[in-house]
Amino acid sequence: MTRILHRQLQNQLPTVVSGQGVRLYDKDGREYLDAVSGGAAVSCLGHGEPRIAEAIATQLSRIAYSHGSFFTSEPAEELATMLLKDAPAGMERVVFSSGGSESIEAALKLVRQTWVERGKPEKSRIIARRQSYHGATMGALSISGNPGRRSTYAPMLFDAHFIDPCYSYRLRRPDESDDDYGLRAANALEAAIIELGPDNVAAFFAEPVVGATLGCAPAAPGYLKRIRQICDHYDVLLVLDEIMCGSGRAGQMYACAIDGVAPDILTIAKGLGGGYQPIGATLVGKRVVEALTDGSGTLKHGFTYMGHPVACAAALAVQQVIAQDNLLDNVRKQGALLRDSLSEQLSDHPHVGDVRGRGLFIGVELVADTNSKTPFDPALQMHARIKQSALQQGLMVYPGGGTIDGIRGDHVVFAPAYNISSADILEVTRLFSKALDAALTTLPTDTRLI
Repeated sequence: MTRILHRQLQNQLPTVVSGQGVRLYDKDGREYLDAVSGGAAVSCLGHGEPRIAEAIATQLSRIAYSHGSFFTSEPAEELATMLLKDAPAGMERVVFSSGGSESIEAALKLVRQTWVERGKPEKSRIIARRQSYHGATMGALSISGNPGRRSTYAPMLFDAHFIDPCYSYRLRRPDESDDDYGLRAANALEAAIIELGPDNVAAFFAEPVVGATLGCAPAAPGYLKRIRQICDHYDVLLVLDEIMCGSGRAGQMYACAIDGVAPDILTIAKGLGGGYQPIGATLVGKRVVEALTDGSGTLKHGFTYMGHPVACAAALAVQQVIAQDNLLDNVRKQGALLRDSLSEQLSDHPHVGDVRGRGLFIGVELVADTNSKTPFDPALQMHARIKQSALQQGLMVYPGGGTIDGIRGDHVVFAPAYNISSADILEVTRLFSKALDAALTTLPTDTRLI
């Protein structure tokens, strides 16, 4: 009998009691191969890493908490310095938070304050993309273009303007090259800015690799570079959300570096602290810092746990382990193996439409028919069936529904720890193939395409 208001009120969740590496164990002794870093691409070093536990204990023995209006701390300063060392060009400062949604809230407030400080308060409109997800708080949800996640709260959200995502599998025309599609998709931003009026548009928010709602869809070639050009031309801030795809997940510390693009503001979380402490960060570029410095000289934003010393000590240790153990090399190596093994194992599968992603951030889009790309009937909840089937096989994956438009479409995300072995990657593929086929047997015999 639980006293917690869980996400699914009718479900009885197993109780996790321990974890080691890429495996978790519940109180009944069941073992789970964790192919999604704790459930949402968070535990990038797996479970039970002693170097992180030691860093947390050491910091707790010194100071657990101090408010950011009174003090800074050594771990916060060291972490900010480390994050900026390899950051995209022009990043100058860091604002810490307790997670991804708070990082987006900070970005939204920084966008607004920038234009107020520069004497252009009319620049207040935000452009984002359909089938994006930027967080669960009201501001972050307002710029998230997923109808299913927004619907309950729609009357309380502010009005953002949405354009199509960069979604090659479904939106690239048969007669288009990847480069041509990337250019066409990016030019939708220019059309939206002109429609709203350049003097009214404050910022464009986008994920370089769209995770939870689009199943690891990377930007097409040239897309982000064209986006950067458009933002510069119309004096619009570019905010890149790397909460899921950043911190090394895509094979580089910052996913946008793969495309050679530097934003004005960049948000990270999840892999930043590896799940050992709740933490997020908003990296702030020179253009924004100068607006505040030359204006009021204040940051008109703050959270109670901003720059929490223990959280920063944990995140600093996580980033040091990633560097010391050369884990980004393993991300690229094992990411290629994961994508190749899934593609090979499922190449002839009648219900696998696309295998995509970057680094150890791989998505599989499921369809009722591969030739027509017809999705399963949403009422079947195919993604939920696969999650349950995978758990029965002892495999943790991260499924999602509404891939196409917030209602139709199913996908599964794989995002294992950066230190996963080749043997475990192949085991992930084997178990997922079994889970997928087992889930299909649970469908009604009269299932029809839609």
